[in-house]
Amino acid sequence: MPPAPAPLTVDVRLDPATWHAHLAEATRDGLTSTPRHTPPVWFYDDLGSKLFDEITRLPEYYPTRAERAVLAMCADEVAERTGADTLVELGSGTSEKTRLLLDALAARGALACFAPLDVSEATLREAAAAVAAEHPDVAVHAVVGDFLAHLDAIPAAATAGGRRLVAFLGGTVGNLDPSARAAVLRRLAALRAPGDGVRLGPDRLNDPDRLVAAYDDAAGVTAAFNRNSLEVMNRELGADFDADAFDHAACFDEANGWIEMRLVARRPQRVRVRGLDDLVVDFAAGEHLRTEISTKFTEPQVRAELAAAGLPVDATWTDPDGDFLVTLARVAS
Repeated sequence: MPPAPAPLTVDVRLDPATWHAHLAEATRDGLTSTPRHTPPVWFYDDLGSKLFDEITRLPEYYPTRAERAVLAMCADEVAERTGADTLVELGSGTSEKTRLLLDALAARGALACFAPLDVSEATLREAAAAVAAEHPDVAVHAVVGDFLAHLDAIPAAATAGGRRLVAFLGGTVGNLDPSARAAVLRRLAALRAPGDGVRLGPDRLNDPDRLVAAYDDAAGVTAAFNRNSLEVMNRELGADFDADAFDHAACFDEANGWIEMRLVARRPQRVRVRGLDDLVVDFAAGEHLRTEISTKFTEPQVRAELAAAGLPVDATWTDPDGDFLVTLARVAS
């Protein structure tokens, strides 16, 4: 008889009601701040996810292609350097690019467990089942949770004396502000065992005009993606944003080294959010609502932030055009 497939486990640490309440509070804080901002999680309903997938295929949006290129180049070396038997992915989504690391670790013969962590239970279950089908001898331990709050749910190494590799793919770390980013890296260092690896994929600091173009494409797909976040808040929070009354803008903040996605009010308007105790927000004509930051990094900056968290850099790689940086750090002894 063929061997039984390895187990597939889904550990739900974040129920929808708790996550919705968290997002509602974060949205209230952002809409009552100066300048106003909203959590980028509102981008990713079904339509938003489809629009983002389209964005990654646009000629202006190079980060996804560049990251895939450098991962294809370095995956085997990452597997060799880490010798990991457990691959953890934070903010995993569909785990599409993760296949390169999974295949490299599996080819080395050490991979025993894949542990994706994401807030979307439906997406996570689908991705976990797909990986389990592709690697039937690898246990899949999926965690429904927020990596800002549920890192303690990451499973231990699958074998005695084994090692874990924690992957932050897709530039996700750049969407965190500096204090949140530092906190996550410190928690990772505190939770990992000596020898465990952290694989970071931050977008490099490139020419500002090229960066802005990547977030403001000529076809208007990113504009539709950005405005759709207002429609999601209308649906989820009972708001009455007029999405067509906002223009999309992408701006480079030189002082912070990040791109800001913004929505700009075309005219004065009053927005009521019934799900936030009938919160009323007045926008002036030309007022900006920030919907996302995406930090772009230099290699010295990445090394300094990782070192400050107790994660000294072991190796770095970049794609042939030098657009995207992949960094491997190790937990200090």
